[in-house]
Amino acid sequence: MLELRGVSRHFGGVRAVDGLDLVLREGQIVGLIGPNGSGKSTTVNLVTGLVPLTAGQVLLRGVDLGPVPTHLRLARGIARTFQNIRLFTQLTVWQNLWVAQNSAQDRAGRGFLRRWVGGRGAAREEIAALLEFSGLADKQDELAGALAFGEQRRLEVARALAAKPQLLLLDEPAAGMNAEEIEQLARRIRAVRDRGITVLLIEHHMELVMDVADRIAVLNFGQKIAEGTAAEIQADAAVRRAYLGGG
Repeated sequence: MLELRGVSRHFGGVRAVDGLDLVLREGQIVGLIGPNGSGKSTTVNLVTGLVPLTAGQVLLRGVDLGPVPTHLRLARGIARTFQNIRLFTQLTVWQNLWVAQNSAQDRAGRGFLRRWVGGRGAAREEIAALLEFSGLADKQDELAGALAFGEQRRLEVARALAAKPQLLLLDEPAAGMNAEEIEQLARRIRAVRDRGITVLLIEHHMELVMDVADRIAVLNFGQKIAEGTAAEIQADAAVRRAYLGGG
């Protein structure tokens, strides 16, 4: 589904991502791990077009995304969360999902105010299902900014899903969550995969990555140093030296 060919991003003399090759096959969960500053979030920014490539290609179903702006990448089925939460804090939980669910063209064609107040029955049913899936049904009328941190994380994932993606990029979704919330997150990520959505998971919580990922790629100083199953990654000497530790 997604292929990165020799992808690089340089910031002056810093090679944040350096010649990265990576393939995500449809319906897989792929983990992307590595030390802080290894280029993980930059990779997500390159896939979504938030920052331009220095070199290489990003292809979605064989189509080069190089000239495609960020908003059209979303229209083609790529959605993401952010390492630093970026919700619409002065909107309610329900409104955050509603905004993500509809394109600008759809809102303009049907009338923004009428849809804001009323909305189609099918659209409301989709939002209700997402709220239930995310464990936020009882919070739908609360302001997003008033939620607990773990709830905000869940809302950001739900908002990305509201865009009906084919490819979901999760940038440290477990950050700030407790053990129970992480266990619930693992179940939701698997459920997303079971719906046919391909997932790229960036995460420092190793138990989560090793548990849910079909394949894992490891970055260090912008370069891929290993790729394989969880067992293969845990047994890789270069990965242990760079990131996992001797134990």
